[in-house]
Amino acid sequence: MPKSAKYLLIGSTETYSGKSATVLGLSHQLKQTGLDISYGKPLGTTFNVSVGNVFEEDVQFIAHSLNLSENRVTPTMLALDEVTVQKRLLGEDKTDYQQSLIQQYLPVSRGDLVLLEGPGDLEEGKLFNLSLPQVAEVLDASVLLVARYKSLLSVEPLLSAKQRIGDRLIGVVINDIPNDKLESARNVLRPFLEQQGIPVLAMLPKSDLLRSVSVGELVKQLKAEVLCRSDRLDLMVESLAIGAMNVNSAVKYFRKRRNMAVVTGGDRVEIQQAALETSTQCLILTGQLPPPAFILNRAEELEIPILSVDLDTLTTVEIVDRTFGQVRVHEPIKVEYIRQLMSEHFDLERLLSKLGLSPAAALP
Repeated sequence: MPKSAKYLLIGSTETYSGKSATVLGLSHQLKQTGLDISYGKPLGTTFNVSVGNVFEEDVQFIAHSLNLSENRVTPTMLALDEVTVQKRLLGEDKTDYQQSLIQQYLPVSRGDLVLLEGPGDLEEGKLFNLSLPQVAEVLDASVLLVARYKSLLSVEPLLSAKQRIGDRLIGVVINDIPNDKLESARNVLRPFLEQQGIPVLAMLPKSDLLRSVSVGELVKQLKAEVLCRSDRLDLMVESLAIGAMNVNSAVKYFRKRRNMAVVTGGDRVEIQQAALETSTQCLILTGQLPPPAFILNRAEELEIPILSVDLDTLTTVEIVDRTFGQVRVHEPIKVEYIRQLMSEHFDLERLLSKLGLSPAAALP
């Protein structure tokens, strides 16, 4: 009888904490040790429906990044959306999802370790009995939590999680720590958590690159028309600037920023000109006014896409801001950076020893 795999469930204390990035970096490291890895996300959130099939985008992306064969990718059982929630609330969906979890995840030999991506926080999925503590219990999984650093008070959700998950919590990753807070995070936060029986397996510095979004993603979110350089939608935007002031103030303001998207009115030609001569990755013009030919020509030369949106400035800024907050890690440059970040900062040996796995045993 094949030995049964261990299960590691990667969750977070709140949504958009950097869970997918952690899964991506960690799975790559684990694969390099020679361990036989499987991956799955029982509860799906980002779906892509094509030719009658429903794919969880993150699952597809990670399976592809790790080059996993089909029998090493576990099925996503449920899409968490308005339709499935309503069916459950109306009593139309009476499925025992814990039973399905046992049937689909446990009997099959899935190598040495099954990495599971958990829900957005500790409550999500509870309606279907698939919240993180419930899944951990059913699969007898160890839990690794990812938390975004906000202040020293970031300990509170972790203490509360420890109380709920108990000894299954084998470690935490503290993510997105600003440079000026790294020292207090290392000297104050980490020792305190360790004393509370919460092993800190990584402290990751804040990164503008990981928070960045591609111009292509902004086009999609803003439903924008691309007026020039549609071949450069792969450029990455790290910050947002609004060109609403006079041109002298704008130039000073733009010079302090880097890799920005500048939102300004289609009639603000002098602002557009100033933006093109600084570190701008794209110009977003509001008010449906086309820019003059010389602006388009200069943007062509400098390889800076210009987008036109049928929205006012405030709405445009809100959408761009939201896109930054929910940024995905599917761009190759980010994948490379995450792998590097995790290999520098994540204590893989400590994780493996807590899981009772040794890389040497897995190597030929």
